[in-house]
Amino acid sequence: MTAPDRSDAASRLRPRRSCLAVPGSNPRFLEKAQGLPADQVFLDLEDACAPLAKEDARHTIVKALNEGDWTGKTRVVRVNDWTTHWTYRDVITVVEGAGPNLDCIMLPKVQDAQQIIALDLLLTQIEKTMGFEIGRIGIEAQIENAKGLVNVDEIAGASPRLETIVFGPADFMASINMKSLVVGEQPPGYPADAYHYILMRILMAARTHDLQAIDGPYLQIRNVDGFREVAGRAAALGYDGKWVLHPGQVEAANEVFSPSQEDYDHAELILDAYDYCTSAEGGMKGSAMLGDEMIDEASRKMALVIAGKGRAAGMARTSTFQPPEA
Repeated sequence: MTAPDRSDAASRLRPRRSCLAVPGSNPRFLEKAQGLPADQVFLDLEDACAPLAKEDARHTIVKALNEGDWTGKTRVVRVNDWTTHWTYRDVITVVEGAGPNLDCIMLPKVQDAQQIIALDLLLTQIEKTMGFEIGRIGIEAQIENAKGLVNVDEIAGASPRLETIVFGPADFMASINMKSLVVGEQPPGYPADAYHYILMRILMAARTHDLQAIDGPYLQIRNVDGFREVAGRAAALGYDGKWVLHPGQVEAANEVFSPSQEDYDHAELILDAYDYCTSAEGGMKGSAMLGDEMIDEASRKMALVIAGKGRAAGMARTSTFQPPEA
């Protein structure tokens, strides 16, 4: 059985500035999450669920997906990883029960491409059995240990269902014996950014395969300034969003991973100016001036990134391009 072909990669680039984690065993939290302005909500069957609660949590999640109002949100369920005995039943129960109301399955602790391929095949079998659209449900792969990072290139290319590569800092820190007990903060004694290589490694693999890159959680949930600082680091590199564990982090994530109004307006002006200068009316030039700035094809590509983030965030322009006078 082969994985479904999917060439519309752009359709999978959903807004994910804020990815809210919600325990799948807590109906009150599941209800509250529906009213929060998070771009994505993932209902968790893994770490947020005690072992004895996992079976009932599957059915609680199915009910919440089918009966809740998740308008405007990407709906994701994080199942348990393949080294456990829960994974296959997590996937079957959730997808068979709520497949049409589910956007992605998140697989934690991914260590190699075969684990993604196995999930892809299981999803395809369920979709065929249930009569669902083949290949519609996406996959998010969470990198949480050294082996997963070493194999991240192969993981990122393992399935056309893949939408994101997610950094899981807590388990990762433990897997490499990092000297810190504060998830997301720098380990004492290291004078640089201990996460830079990890974040860039994940980002390069994700972008190679047109996937989004998502930073993991910041566990000091009441320290919003600390959250902004850590989120800003990932956003500066080019990450698309970050996990949020508390409603107080949602607004901060949406702000940090959106362009400023000034940058968004400038990006749209660059795109307009480039379209004009390369047109017949504009003289079919390969470059032009926008105020004191020279723009060309490379400028257009950079502007597309910022404009795309602004559009996805629902931002409105406050400036209008005016062609230069002849």
